[in-house]
Amino acid sequence: MLTIKPIESKEVWEGFLLSSPQANFLQSWNWGQFHQSLGKKIFRLGFYQSNQLQGIALLIKVKAKRGTYLECPGGPVIDWSQPAHLQTFINHLKSFSQTENISFVRLRPNILDASENRQILKTSGFVKASMHLHAETTWVLDLDKSEEDLLKNMRKNTRYSIKKAQKLGVKVTQSLDEKDVDLLYQLQIEAVKRHKFVPFSKDYFLKQLQAFKSSNQIQLFKASYKGQVLAISFIIFYGHEAVYHYSGSSSQHRHIPASYLLQWQAIKEAKHRGLKRYNFWGITKTDNPKHRFAGVTLFKKGFGGHKLDYLPAHDLPLKSTYWLTYLFEAFRRKFRHL
Repeated sequence: MLTIKPIESKEVWEGFLLSSPQANFLQSWNWGQFHQSLGKKIFRLGFYQSNQLQGIALLIKVKAKRGTYLECPGGPVIDWSQPAHLQTFINHLKSFSQTENISFVRLRPNILDASENRQILKTSGFVKASMHLHAETTWVLDLDKSEEDLLKNMRKNTRYSIKKAQKLGVKVTQSLDEKDVDLLYQLQIEAVKRHKFVPFSKDYFLKQLQAFKSSNQIQLFKASYKGQVLAISFIIFYGHEAVYHYSGSSSQHRHIPASYLLQWQAIKEAKHRGLKRYNFWGITKTDNPKHRFAGVTLFKKGFGGHKLDYLPAHDLPLKSTYWLTYLFEAFRRKFRHL
């Protein structure tokens, strides 16, 4: 019989997660610590059969104007071919509707978007969420080739931009200095003005750096030209991949391709760490040139690689009030052209 109980050991949690093909930083121990530091309540659940750990699920309690709910980003990490695993999870989730006063649970598993996977959730009572949960359509680069071959497989303009940045004297450095979070925040605000998206707070960046840096799972990459930082990025190193998570870029010296060299240095660091792939994170679902993130998508695709579609976010309604949230989010998504 499968049972669920809390896991309080980081060693047990990370040992299981890192051995799973579904391993991802959104279910990591440190991602939980990060959200705890933001004042959120988290739950680390273990799926046990005969005292053997079979799966895990990190749940984060979110209090928003549209309702209180639990989210499970990148999870649960279970055997999706075993219906009993998901059903046991659902039964456990239903108990939260009373004890934690939540109206629904939102998850975005770290499995591929396929009709059979969607059907598993649909037949279990889930509905496709009206909003995304972290990146769902991503761009990944396999790192099993030499640096020379990686460069050869890039778009010609991307390769030229990297060499141009090197020739102009752009310097890329790595940092764990918390003061550099100010730079990331400031350059993010500049990017917000150009691309029209909702920015993260400075505290959000700072707490994330603090959560991952003690495990050597994060680095700030800075690209500077004549002493001025033109681009900065958070790169998270977890499991078998590096993730280009957050970034900011200056509105000045736009003719200097600093971001290209920054990405190339991050890719080389991922290879140096022996990782299998570099995840550029979110891209647009279509090639619509009018999409507000079309330029960012073109930039990422220029480094070579392929698209990876994760199963999109799904919700498990637990109270009738969920449908008000569904309608509100659907309207907001349409209004913001998300």
